[in-house]
Amino acid sequence: MSTSATIEDQRSKASFKFVEAILPGVDISVDLCEIITSSKSEFQKVEIIKTTFGKMLITDGKTQSSQMDEYVYHEALVHPPLLKAAIDGNGSGPKSVFIGGGGELATAREVLRHKSVERLVMVDLDAKVIEVCKKYLPEWGGEKVAQNPRLELIIGDAFAYLNNCTETFDAIIMDISDPIEAGPGIMLYTQEFYKHAKSLLNPNGIFVTQGGMADGISRVAGIEPGSDEDYSSYTAITNTLESVFDCTIPYSVNIPSFGSDWGFIMAFDTSKDSTSAMLEYIDIDKQKIDEMVDSNITEIDDINSKAGSYKAGSDVLRFYDGSSHRRMLALPKPLRLSMKKDTRIMTKENPVFMY
Repeated sequence: MSTSATIEDQRSKASFKFVEAILPGVDISVDLCEIITSSKSEFQKVEIIKTTFGKMLITDGKTQSSQMDEYVYHEALVHPPLLKAAIDGNGSGPKSVFIGGGGELATAREVLRHKSVERLVMVDLDAKVIEVCKKYLPEWGGEKVAQNPRLELIIGDAFAYLNNCTETFDAIIMDISDPIEAGPGIMLYTQEFYKHAKSLLNPNGIFVTQGGMADGISRVAGIEPGSDEDYSSYTAITNTLESVFDCTIPYSVNIPSFGSDWGFIMAFDTSKDSTSAMLEYIDIDKQKIDEMVDSNITEIDDINSKAGSYKAGSDVLRFYDGSSHRRMLALPKPLRLSMKKDTRIMTKENPVFMY
């Protein structure tokens, strides 16, 4: 073997890296192929890079979504609660939906795939994120979503908007920044906020939020759940919602680009026994979910055209179906055990921060 060939072999093993700290002592590292754009908004640094996970949206060094698995996150956030609203509405899906955050426009993309939705209000704080995502991540939603006649897109503070809101909704979806100490979104995870959000829900309305890391990695070093060293906020968010709503259903899905399973929590009130109401949805037959996906969901263009010939939801969605639904609601045993030990509730005076 020639010396030059050996040198080239070694060079091929070297690369720039994008490294993100997800917990003290725990990093996720991927090859950095390209920095597509990098800029600063009024609130944060906004970057689009290309890595092993494809194109990625990064804000202040934190991964927000990646080409490889953004659809998993966004379908998991949107479809379980919206189909729950349809079940409670005797098959009539939600007509009015609010999104807090969602700058990539992918959450709005998934909401607008529901045939029943007539009005979607989305309020995001950072116009720069929306602008960058429309330009560099058009497959996340782009102008097709931004210009959809059913969407009212507002640049502003979701917390302030809802505090002054007189409109009510069938579903409220919070696709917001994690509750980190320097972040803008911490108040959107508090008991005070959840009580107000509940007052803006129509009968049979449903609330859902992303909830951060949802696995046992933060316990690897023997960290006690709920202690000051516990950097997981998933259980605290779940506990806080439980203190406000009759029923709370935590669920999770693996997001490789986030380096862990990721958690979501839906919450709602019911006239039934709360335990029965939760089990009714958790144990729902997967065929029922598949039927609802096919009948309730289609391509946005099909709805806009009103042609009357809709593509089946199962041909539109890339991740969510009856089998995925059942898997998401089956939290792993270590997580369930740790959740029983964590009693924290997030309030304005006592927030809980992620790492």
